[in-house]
Amino acid sequence: MPSPEFDAAAAAANAFTKKPSDDELLKLYGLFKQATVGDVNTDRPGMMDFKGKYKWDAWKSEEGKSQADAEAEYIAYVEGLKAGFA
Repeated sequence: MPSPEFDAAAAAANAFTKKPSDDELLKLYGLFKQATVGDVNTDRPGMMDFKGKYKWDAWKSEEGKSQADAEAEYIAYVEGLKAGFA
């Protein structure tokens, strides 16, 4: 179950007034999924689903990281992005 700090970081990320870069968004997605679900539990999307593949790869890149570590890293990453996007 996510911590209140994690929930607050997720809300802050959703409230950014400027859009982070695609790489930053993928990093956020990968950490979020690792923190909330754990290691990838689905097959990689098909050849024509480019967006799905990028998101799956971002999540896969966090594989092996504990959910608690991913949560802490997500919170820190959002804090780092806040200055430029909040």
